[in-house]
Amino acid sequence: MNPSPASVPNHRSANAHGDRKKGLGALIGPGLLTGASDDDPSGIGTYSQVGAQFGTGMLWTMLFSYPLMVAAQLVCARIGRVTGKGLAGNLREHYPRWALYPLVLLLLAANTINIGADLGAMGEGIHLLLPGAAGWYTAGFGLLSVLMEVLVPYHRYVHVLKWLTLALLAYLATGFFVKIAWGQVLRDTMLPRLTLDKAAITAIVAILGTTISPYLFFWQASQEVEDLDACDEDQPLIEAPQQAGEQLHRIGIDTYLGMGASNVVAFFIILTTAATLHAHGVHDIESAAQTAQALKPVAGSFASALFAMGIVGTGLLAVPVLAGSAAYAVGETMQWTSSLESTPGKARGFYAVIAIATLAGTAMNFVHVNPIKALFWTAVINGVIAVPMLAAVMLVAAKEQAMGRFAISGLLRALGWLTTAVMAACVIGMIATA
Repeated sequence: MNPSPASVPNHRSANAHGDRKKGLGALIGPGLLTGASDDDPSGIGTYSQVGAQFGTGMLWTMLFSYPLMVAAQLVCARIGRVTGKGLAGNLREHYPRWALYPLVLLLLAANTINIGADLGAMGEGIHLLLPGAAGWYTAGFGLLSVLMEVLVPYHRYVHVLKWLTLALLAYLATGFFVKIAWGQVLRDTMLPRLTLDKAAITAIVAILGTTISPYLFFWQASQEVEDLDACDEDQPLIEAPQQAGEQLHRIGIDTYLGMGASNVVAFFIILTTAATLHAHGVHDIESAAQTAQALKPVAGSFASALFAMGIVGTGLLAVPVLAGSAAYAVGETMQWTSSLESTPGKARGFYAVIAIATLAGTAMNFVHVNPIKALFWTAVINGVIAVPMLAAVMLVAAKEQAMGRFAISGLLRALGWLTTAVMAACVIGMIATA
């Protein structure tokens, strides 16, 4: 029996596009798109600071965080594909409202702050390449993001986002314009030099908080639902278990590749800034745009320009993901129609959240909010909600009542709870080093 639209806001009647994806769409799924959006301008700023401050000493964190990221995102993607509902829709069914509402409101606040920081970095990034005021570029990017998400249907807009993932190549290319001691890189990647001083703990907490973020959980689960709705042949796995082999295999490959791409790019950002800024005595970086500017005298104009273009490209990808994930969380919690395929007239509340979050983030750049302090509080909020959110997601994913025969077990379940424990340790570390 199919669930009713009242209980599942993202119902299949939202669209009638029944063709399976081909070309780029077949290669880039929700996992790769989610992984690419993880390297947003704010994340780039974090990785740049780590590279400038510690050199290659923190490269090992990219290997360490990879299986944790994969586990968290696999669980979320499976929940969406198995049930045909996003995370908030599932959590609403299995947990009391008083527990869900504060988490969703905190997610909305954190995403809005992150949007503001990303838009500000994009404005500064394009200002390094073109004449004009950074503030006008920031406002223009904010308005463009809102118009694209609200006015362009999902099946078209998602192709724009997929092409934007190519912006990540800028950071791989930048790494080949600098001199790198690969022997040292290999040692620091495979043989961590662990220290427990305040600076190192803060850096590890920042990296894990950047790579394992609650907004990614909501986005990938909801994109699985959007893709499910976009193909008339597909059904939630709990209703069509015969599709499980193909779909779970696809989700696995997609997520492994997506999180792998995310960490490879982050690895190269840390490596590039370590080989240039750290090597030349620049140990303090406060934003992605400042990194691009600082690269110019030590790595050349072309490397600096590539880095700046990457900021703009990844920001154009990440801002809609941040706004969209907040809208999915709020919309599903409130039982609104929540789909990027729906028209604004049929999903007013959903699109209102997207517009308000993006425009409020844009406004932050014009009221003298300190971007570094804003990002600190984003990290605090994300840390606070990531642990209970992951715990709730793990409990839902293991419930036969929710997942039927596809309830998680074994290695995935163990890795999911390990990820939850690591994020809890991050919160403790964040408090200890505050």
